[in-house]
Amino acid sequence: MAMQVLIVGGGKVGTYLAELLLEGNYQVRLIEVRGEELERLRRELPAEVVVHGNGTEPDTLESAGIVSADVVAAVTGSDEVNLVITNLARFEYDVPRTIARVNNPKNAWMFTPAMGVDVALNQADLMGRMIAEEMSLGDMMTLLKLRKGQFSLVEEKIAPESPAANKTIAEICLPEQCILVAVIRQGELLMPHGNLVLKPADEVLALVHAASLAALARQLEHG
Repeated sequence: MAMQVLIVGGGKVGTYLAELLLEGNYQVRLIEVRGEELERLRRELPAEVVVHGNGTEPDTLESAGIVSADVVAAVTGSDEVNLVITNLARFEYDVPRTIARVNNPKNAWMFTPAMGVDVALNQADLMGRMIAEEMSLGDMMTLLKLRKGQFSLVEEKIAPESPAANKTIAEICLPEQCILVAVIRQGELLMPHGNLVLKPADEVLALVHAASLAALARQLEHG
């Protein structure tokens, strides 16, 4: 059975999220209170997806299927409304997973499990951290974030002047909480065993803790 996702807030974020989930064959319902948005939503989404009502009212939530929802995502433009929705979802309806959008970064401290929020999407904070990370990591590319950004799967090309060039993996001083996953050399996938010599232009895939990203970049890039 497909996972059931209830979205509250039919603005650009909510609409895009609904479209993305529908493409992934999730069962989706989207609640929107503003009457002027309904015509647009019903043009962009299947009619059965859109529910007109106030997402802070139990009757509306229940008619949209919150009782059987696996995930509730509160993505309205109001932080207060989003917190009320996640609180209801978690503590009144026992929804397994709740996600809330943070509009004002100064309110982020309130978006905690005690308020019913499993995942807080603070767009300003995410963008700021991403910019800072990209500036500090040079040419290292982040492929995937895991455990809420605590770990990253990254890709880095060995520079000719890097401390790792022409050394075996066993000789490299890798930072703590870092595991080499694979090495790609001229289109060939190599297993990163200890006696493999890393050569310039090798592409290294690594799983690394956020605190060790900069140290790994220093090992693989220019010395």
